[in-house]
Amino acid sequence: MRERIEEYLRKNFDVEPKRPSDDALRRWREAVSVVKNPRRRFRMVADLAKRAEDDKKRKKLQEKIRVALYVQKAALQFIDAGKEVGYSLSKEVRDAGFGISPDELASFVRSHDTKGLEAHGGVEGLAGDISISLKEGLTFFVLATRFLVNKGMHHRITDWSMKDVSELLNYFSTAVIIIVVAVPEGLPLAVTLSLAFAMKKLMSDKALVRHLSACETMGSANCICTDKTGTLTTNHMVVNKIWICDEAKTITSAQNKDVLKSVSEKAYNLLLQSIFLNTSSEVVKGENGKNSVIGSPTETAIVEFGMLLGGDFNSFSEEYKILMVEPFNSIRKKMSVLVALPGSGRCRAFCKGASEINLGMCDKVVNTDGEAVPLSEEQRKNISDVINGFACEALRTLCIAFKDIGDPSSVKSIPEDGYTLIAVLGIKDPVRPGVREAVKTCIDAGITVRMVTGDNINTAKAIAKECGILTKDGLAIEGPDFRKMSQQEMAEIIPKLQVMARSLPLDKHTLVKQLRNVHRKVVAVTGDGTNDAPALHEADIGLAMGIAGTEVAKENADVIIMDDNFTSIVNVARWGRSVYINIQKFVQFQLTVNIVALMLNFISACVSGSAPLTAVQMLWVNLIMDTLGALALATEPPHDGLMRRPPVGRNVKFITGIMWRNIIGQSIYQIVVLLVLNFCGIRLLKLTGPDASSTLKTFIFNCFVFCQVFNEINSRDMEKINVFRGMFNSYIFMMVMICTVVFQIVIIEFLGTFAQTVPLSWKLWSASVLIGAVSLLVAVVLKCIPVSIRKQAARDHGDIHEPLLHGPELA
Repeated sequence: MRERIEEYLRKNFDVEPKRPSDDALRRWREAVSVVKNPRRRFRMVADLAKRAEDDKKRKKLQEKIRVALYVQKAALQFIDAGKEVGYSLSKEVRDAGFGISPDELASFVRSHDTKGLEAHGGVEGLAGDISISLKEGLTFFVLATRFLVNKGMHHRITDWSMKDVSELLNYFSTAVIIIVVAVPEGLPLAVTLSLAFAMKKLMSDKALVRHLSACETMGSANCICTDKTGTLTTNHMVVNKIWICDEAKTITSAQNKDVLKSVSEKAYNLLLQSIFLNTSSEVVKGENGKNSVIGSPTETAIVEFGMLLGGDFNSFSEEYKILMVEPFNSIRKKMSVLVALPGSGRCRAFCKGASEINLGMCDKVVNTDGEAVPLSEEQRKNISDVINGFACEALRTLCIAFKDIGDPSSVKSIPEDGYTLIAVLGIKDPVRPGVREAVKTCIDAGITVRMVTGDNINTAKAIAKECGILTKDGLAIEGPDFRKMSQQEMAEIIPKLQVMARSLPLDKHTLVKQLRNVHRKVVAVTGDGTNDAPALHEADIGLAMGIAGTEVAKENADVIIMDDNFTSIVNVARWGRSVYINIQKFVQFQLTVNIVALMLNFISACVSGSAPLTAVQMLWVNLIMDTLGALALATEPPHDGLMRRPPVGRNVKFITGIMWRNIIGQSIYQIVVLLVLNFCGIRLLKLTGPDASSTLKTFIFNCFVFCQVFNEINSRDMEKINVFRGMFNSYIFMMVMICTVVFQIVIIEFLGTFAQTVPLSWKLWSASVLIGAVSLLVAVVLKCIPVSIRKQAARDHGDIHEPLLHGPELA
């Protein structure tokens, strides 16, 4: 009876310790339902009701997803079926040698269309359409043909054994390994490594790369359109000169309100009112108890000047009530404010902004007594001369004016004319240290620097001359004149254009579009404002300012210049050129290894029926060529010589004539030496004994690897003879070289069974290294062979560049 009860309880109420079924839990719950405080007792037990509800919801959602997938599949098949009615290959696809378009191939994958796949002959037929053969391989074909001919000559064509099958399998393995080595899978690795390495290094040079490809594109830039304020200049402005009451004065930091002691009290008060009331800045107390100004650099300079004159920002803010404000923008180029005059029931408008615009709005001027008098044409001309004089001294000029208005209730907007001129301010923004040298570096590198600014044209020209941007043959124009030009006129003047003043963001966008589409330039653009976003987006490389730049500008940029310095832009260009050259070095090295390995195995297989390099050895060579080669050559740092050559154009071939010269020369040397060793090596090296053949194959493998080691050193510079310059400073390159040699020694001496090698004597080791080192002498001879440069490429770079030197003079 007891056993039956235990069996009954175990059968009906036993709960498994892991993942018990819902039925078992339900039976157990019902058996112990009458307990004290069941909520507390069962708090660690699953809620079966909620679990069942969740399971029901999950099944319902799965059913919806299943129906949606079937509907999508049916819709895609319906759409693709509609397309198939008029399906035909495009000329580009047909000319490329393919039998199927990318869209048709994508539709098979997207809609799982097995019928469409069968219509193209299945997997094998599809492989034929995309020019991939599943059966044919040249090496395997030659080896198999040779094998069959040999069997036919010995009348054993019908006599097959497992040895014959194994031999054919070895032939197929050799062909597959050759294909594996031929595929340049290391190229994406080299590109990614080089870009990532440059991106990391640029971080220390105050440049944040947002898009990885921008590193390389900047190296091809042949035009930079840059702002003036904050990029070429320090963006720390101070009022350097002032014209007031028909008198120009120079301001120094040691002076105070005595600088205007000859000015009447009324004119002095008008000046302070216009400074402290018509501003977007704020004066706050810092942690040290001193007043500091928060605002744009120009506003900060004007308010600091007012405080230098003895004015109190807070007292003016408390005494006057501001009724209306029109903030500064890049189109109006002025800021206006309407304030109520205390105790008079009247109001007064203040305006400040671009000198020529504000002067045109004035018909009166404040005289020495502080009274408003009519502005004669002679006085207007004199004031214009003062403005131009300030601008020619590289000062940013601003006019300050006011207008008294009657009843403020009748004023709906701030007036646009009838103002009285108070003063003309000349604000100095010093050029950043090192900018002139950076601009000269760009010009030597074939990069044209154009300055696009909203300042007065004379100020812009003065700054451009100081930076070395504006030359004797260069052209400086204003934005309004540029906007009035036709497309043909723009195309004619843009090659000479070096400075654009009083420009709008739309002018910068138009200029960039013309440079890219009409003149086929690779354009980099700097910008900091929200209005610069279209130009940053349109350019090949958008460079946003990290300090003064808005979030909108940064989002549309490819690179963020963290210190707002033009010198950092030159560093980005230098690293970009380094990336391009490093990838070229790797491609030259990889193609050389490819050609030698393929030709050596193919010729040996055709002549002798066996390949000198085994599958393991070929894979080791592939590792050297792809991973280690990419790591060594793709991380080479830039040198100063990169910025003394013209940039790479848009349609220039990646593999240049210089690269082909080096590839073909090195390949011929290595193929000849290795083939001679393969066919005559036993006699030349005087090898004897049963291991003579294995020793020869090991020696050939060792020579081949050391040829690649020294050719990797040759690839450090494709043109100059001295390839050792800076090599010992590149620790990554040295580590790769050391690791390659160490692993080669281990493979030869200790991994003979795995790699099918035998240990070599010190004489054969020395001979291997010597044969590899001869590649250095071959490279010297090759670099003395001149390579012609196409004239079209030289025209693309412009007439200011001299052709690169070639031959022994580069040593």
